[in-house]
Amino acid sequence: MAGDYKKVRIPNWVNYWGWGSGDMLGAGAQAVITGWLFYFFTTFCSLSAVEAGLILGLPRLLEAITCPLIGYVSDHLRHTWVGHKIGRRKLFLLITIPLLPSFALIFRTGHTFYYYLLCFIFFELLYTMFLIPWETLAAEMSRDYAEKAKFAGARMIVAQSSAILASYLPTLLISQFGGKDSPDTFFWMAAIFGVIFSIVVTIVVLTTWERPYGPKELVALSQTFKGPSLKTALNMPVKMFADLFSTLKIRAFRQHLSLYLGGYLSQDIFNTAFPIFVATVLAGATLVISQLMTTMYVAQLISVMVAINIVIRTGPLLAYRIAISFFGAALALYLAFFLMQPAGFGASMQGLSGNIFSAFNPSAAGFSPSLVFWLFTPIILAGLGRGTLNFVPWSVYNYLPDIDEAVTGERREGIFAGVMTLVRKVAQSGAIILSGWIIDMGGYISPKAHPGRVIEQTPEAINTIVALMVGGPIVVMVLGLVISWSFRLNARTHAVLVHEVERLRAGETEAESPENRRIVEDLTGWPYEKLWGRGARA
Repeated sequence: MAGDYKKVRIPNWVNYWGWGSGDMLGAGAQAVITGWLFYFFTTFCSLSAVEAGLILGLPRLLEAITCPLIGYVSDHLRHTWVGHKIGRRKLFLLITIPLLPSFALIFRTGHTFYYYLLCFIFFELLYTMFLIPWETLAAEMSRDYAEKAKFAGARMIVAQSSAILASYLPTLLISQFGGKDSPDTFFWMAAIFGVIFSIVVTIVVLTTWERPYGPKELVALSQTFKGPSLKTALNMPVKMFADLFSTLKIRAFRQHLSLYLGGYLSQDIFNTAFPIFVATVLAGATLVISQLMTTMYVAQLISVMVAINIVIRTGPLLAYRIAISFFGAALALYLAFFLMQPAGFGASMQGLSGNIFSAFNPSAAGFSPSLVFWLFTPIILAGLGRGTLNFVPWSVYNYLPDIDEAVTGERREGIFAGVMTLVRKVAQSGAIILSGWIIDMGGYISPKAHPGRVIEQTPEAINTIVALMVGGPIVVMVLGLVISWSFRLNARTHAVLVHEVERLRAGETEAESPENRRIVEDLTGWPYEKLWGRGARA
């Protein structure tokens, strides 16, 4: 890690994919959690929709403290002996490796609300300890626009691949563990993922590096770390939250958060309601849900591959708007299906014997072009939109520390990762808790809460689920779309910004041209004369 700051290491495919493999945990865990956990709790654990929503939502509120704290501490470990020798980011990664298989403990039936809540809190803490330091590494390993886009692309390809695995594993395991609706399916899926998580974090540690130390930093490091003074320790929370809120003074970051939340909250709401929509409206069981989600995640993988090229060539906004169009079209089709109730759909579904892919076989029982259309067109469109909505915000994140450096003269990758994750977790918590409450208020009844009874959901309950799944994502996506019209970060403006940062580092106080000044001020939201720490700290 030591070395001259000006010495440049060029990442290669091993580094792109080694770092990107970390999203097997980053996105893989979330694919399992958002895709299956609400359904698992309400179907197999006799928990109400409100209780399931609270388990998924409350731990994210606790991360209002842990997210910025981990980001802040990992930034400042750079100035300590342990950070120099082990790595201020990698220290956190190493701690999580032996503990990640505990993921499987969440998917055990027969326990209380508090057991599931505590297990989920513990895993979310491990998840955050990995996620925030890991997210900073791509921004540290490169300052080149195209290279950062490749890091983001590798990450998202791994993310979508892990989501495919999360959706299809139940299909593979169902025949082994008690038929279509056995809770053992989910336990073994989580156990397999827990082992994979430990492996990929090890790969990340071996294939990445942190930003090299400059000469001044090397001189400042003592041979032994004596620890912070009492005064420094007491001031840490104050400084941490000051840094936390200072990120919101960067104009591009505020805009970015709107795009981020518009893309991700729409998926949180959809993921919560979709399995129940399939079970009630499409008359499908766990096997059908698994197969539809697999189809969606394959489409998401294809979408990411296309979006990488769009973002590199034109910037993130075109890709973002296309993605919203695809996802919105999918939601409109699901609403049309619900309103039309196509004749014979239910009988055709029964003829497939749970295997929706047999719908492509003209000789299969229940085959009809209408069945193929309604099963696959909406879910493929949803996947094409969601893949790009996942990719765009994290491709943009890699450039935000460069914009912040223009204002502060510092590199604060950790605090930006902490703030992004904090905002995401708090917003996600609210979305899931609210979604669970809305589903419960609509009258949805957990099948396992009444053993021995055939549960027929009321029309009010089904109407509520459809309205939530369709209307909720559209509202938050529209808000993100409105903000996108004023977002100006792309390959050209980023190149100008990096050029001006180098000039500021060299002691320049004026922009090279009026056009450069306009671009930098638009991205930062600060007058040029106050950049590089010359004005009030951001």
